Amino acid sequence: MSQEQPNNPLHGLTLEKILARLQEHYGWEGLDEEIRINCFYNDPSIKSSLKFLRRTPWAREKVEALYIKTFCQ
Repeated sequence: MSQEQPNNPLHGLTLEKILARLQEHYGWEGLDEEIRINCFYNDPSIKSSLKFLRRTPWAREKVEALYIKTFCQ
């Protein structure tokens, strides 16, 4: 059922991989500066951030957009 998506830069990436790469690149302070989300400021961790991002579509969209801007252009 899965189809190739050659024009989708996020195809094949999990939210966890996206977040881990952004955190490695920016650090938690840098992520907080780029995207003002409390989960990046107040006691940040991959686990707690993933929990929040999976429940909050607008925040996930911002994280995905930052990933595309940072690594896919």
